[in-house]
Amino acid sequence: ARVAEAALDNAKLRADAAEIEAAAALNVQKRKQDQELSFMKQQNELTVSLAKEMAEIESKQFVDVVGALGPDTIKAIACAEQDLKEKLIKGLGIKSTLITDGNSPINLFNTAQGLIGAGPPSRRTGRSGGGR
Repeated sequence: ARVAEAALDNAKLRADAAEIEAAAALNVQKRKQDQELSFMKQQNELTVSLAKEMAEIESKQFVDVVGALGPDTIKAIACAEQDLKEKLIKGLGIKSTLITDGNSPINLFNTAQGLIGAGPPSRRTGRSGGGR
């Protein structure tokens, strides 16, 4: 009977040890996942912060350029011939623009083709809008 009791006690101790080991492994895994999650959150917050700061910088740069040019220069660019517009805009370091008087509709599909080098957008002579 003592041998059976000793074997039973030994089995209980082994089961307790296995349970402790499993709990420790689970605790380590949980801590690892918590650390990874915390790192990802911090990384995402930094990415969002950087994007906001870059947007603010670009916005300020645009406002500064428009302010430096003034309304007369912008009007001259809008009214200039295509070649002159391109030279003026390239000289300002602007990579892409869309300048309109606000009265005519814009076909963005043709505009996009011109931007990607698929050829210049087709130009219509005359204005749309019925009786203008």
